Amino acid sequence: MLTALLGATGVLALLTLVPGPDMAIVTKRAVTRGRGDGLATVAGIAVGLLIWGTLTVAGLAALLAASAEVYLVVKLAGAAYLCWLGVLALLRPGAEPADERPGGGRAGGAWRTGLVSNVLNPKIAVFYTGLLPALAPPGLRPAVGMALLVLVHVLLTVVWLGTYVYVLARAGRFFARPRVRRVLDRATGVVLIGFGVRVATT
Repeated sequence: MLTALLGATGVLALLTLVPGPDMAIVTKRAVTRGRGDGLATVAGIAVGLLIWGTLTVAGLAALLAASAEVYLVVKLAGAAYLCWLGVLALLRPGAEPADERPGGGRAGGAWRTGLVSNVLNPKIAVFYTGLLPALAPPGLRPAVGMALLVLVHVLLTVVWLGTYVYVLARAGRFFARPRVRRVLDRATGVVLIGFGVRVATT
């Protein structure tokens, strides 16, 4: 069982390291608003993964993965959200969104951004329902094995993105330059829109 768990952890680690919308969102929040916002975004992402993991163990995510109509609705909503974040970054490079201004709950806004981007990503449901049962360690009940792998994936995601946030924070002075922030916002906006289009058309 231990060998199977280590093998599954390796597969999940490789998938976690692949750049995606989560990394783009974390990059924008950490670079433009600092380490605290970046970590709050990571926390929101982790909660989103836990929600999908809970639905997977309960069998509800399999219904989403099997229903083309429901999957399409969630997919388009997620794609629209990513494109909206990208458009905001392009139209207001270097600007502070409303939830980041004094008294607006910056950390809460970052947390919600991470959470919503994950909850509206139906690919996680397909990923969990399609892969976790195959990776679940033998000797455990399927639900227990999948729950264990969800926790492993969440831990890997938090460690990876959290470390990434700290690396970005170390270069905070460079990213704090207005010109650099504007360029980065525009680049991140294009990346987010690209991810949104890819989610919608895949």
